[in-house]
Amino acid sequence: MLLLVFLLAFGLAMDAFAAAVAQGASGRHSLSGALQIGAAFGVAQAVMPLFGWGLGQAFGDLIRAVDHWIALGLLGFLGARMIREGLAPADDEPVKKLTGRVLLVTSIATSIDAAAAGVTLPTLGAPVLLACAIIGTVTAVLSAAGVYFGAAAGNRFGKAAEVAGGLILLGLGLKIFVEHQFLGG
Repeated sequence: MLLLVFLLAFGLAMDAFAAAVAQGASGRHSLSGALQIGAAFGVAQAVMPLFGWGLGQAFGDLIRAVDHWIALGLLGFLGARMIREGLAPADDEPVKKLTGRVLLVTSIATSIDAAAAGVTLPTLGAPVLLACAIIGTVTAVLSAAGVYFGAAAGNRFGKAAEVAGGLILLGLGLKIFVEHQFLGG
């Protein structure tokens, strides 16, 4: 159960990690900046699944019968989108400095996936608040580290991280679907 939550957290964190790597690669890699980026991304990733979970709870009776299809569809869609973005050629647009409003907007934008994934949290069998805390913590740590990783390695690994995150989300969606549809999960 916790392994699945950590895998989900890792997959969801990859958008934020890629943005943090880009910040580091662009030469913005101070300790305070890395901690700000990590905290902003982590908080957004921890809070957004609660919104998705709340929607799932509000419509629980309707969702329970098809939760495995929803998990497959949402996680499959999110994973495929991340893979597509990770495989797309990099744009030559300069990286905006992540501070203030830009950091807030970027944090929310990279955590929209987490809101959608929040609907699927009950299928993992973990307490929702624990899952949200793990998702937020993993994102915060990876994002703060991503700033320094980007400074050391450049921007080339951000795309690979998105592909890896997408593959993890696809795999989780398939696992939930197979367990619920064929194994009585």
